[in-house]
Amino acid sequence: MTDQSPFDTNVVTLTRFVMEEGRRAQGTGELTQLLNALCTAVKAISTAVRKAGIAQLYGIAGSTNVTGDQVKKLDVLSNDLVINMLKSSFTTCVVVSEENKNAIIVDAEKRGKYIVCMDPLDGSSNIDCLVSIGTIFAIYRKASPEEPSEKDALQPGRNLVAAGYALYGSATMLVLAIESGVNCFMLDPAIGEFILVDKNVKIKKRGNIYSLNEGYSAYFDPAVTEYLKKKKFPQDGSSPYGARYIGSMVADVHRTLVYGGIFLYPANSKSPKGKLRLLYECNPMAFVIEKAGGIATTGNQAVLDIVPEDIHQRAPIALGSPDDVQEYIDIVKKHSAK
Repeated sequence: MTDQSPFDTNVVTLTRFVMEEGRRAQGTGELTQLLNALCTAVKAISTAVRKAGIAQLYGIAGSTNVTGDQVKKLDVLSNDLVINMLKSSFTTCVVVSEENKNAIIVDAEKRGKYIVCMDPLDGSSNIDCLVSIGTIFAIYRKASPEEPSEKDALQPGRNLVAAGYALYGSATMLVLAIESGVNCFMLDPAIGEFILVDKNVKIKKRGNIYSLNEGYSAYFDPAVTEYLKKKKFPQDGSSPYGARYIGSMVADVHRTLVYGGIFLYPANSKSPKGKLRLLYECNPMAFVIEKAGGIATTGNQAVLDIVPEDIHQRAPIALGSPDDVQEYIDIVKKHSAK
């Protein structure tokens, strides 16, 4: 019997990729171990997301998370999965999750040198209408020799060792950013492995899409209003930008990475500090975009330069193609000077 389809006998899985990178950096293999544990959790979440309706995983679980969103059953499951996998990997000492008010300090006998900040199921309010959702993660090295505590997680994004996200869309993709760049891995359900499909991803210098929730237009700062007007009614004869907004950060940022353009969740009069969380939403996404050659800013400073004071701190964000984001920064500067 002859095989009809060509079969790649030398696939680059995420584990292989991280091991090779670790060997190059002469690492201890602990980061590979951590990412392996994270991968297992992502695969399990992906399976749960795909059969959510059948398994009655939809619906409110009865409590509210620290940021006020009602917690869905899938959120709870995803959070437990990631935390348990990280704890049992012997690579982490502190875990920060959107779903937990306080940081989780790993038991002494299971501790490793890394700190993980994560949003286990971002965009979960979209579950019921089958819109893409995702998992976001940020990995830091513990900087102090003291006993692990919540303070260890309060590091600027510049200290990140690795960050990324998993997107549960028409397929499950894991996007990983490390010092050397951004790489995309697709989950192949046939072998249960993440396969490298896009190597050293770079964002376009300029795109033609803007993405933000224009429902808040009444509360926007004048700088945001002016920027949007330039995109919709260009005075230089160029074509107006298209508008795309899913309302699931992972999906919106991933589209921005692939197609270029700008994603914004700026501060406004209703949310003067912005809405998205710095440690497990803004920082990991800013790290991915910067490693892909883009820019991520609050409007006044690079997102990765913010020194956090609280694990659930919020921050305004604009990220994407360098030319698009720079244009936004210039308009913010102009308004700040007034």
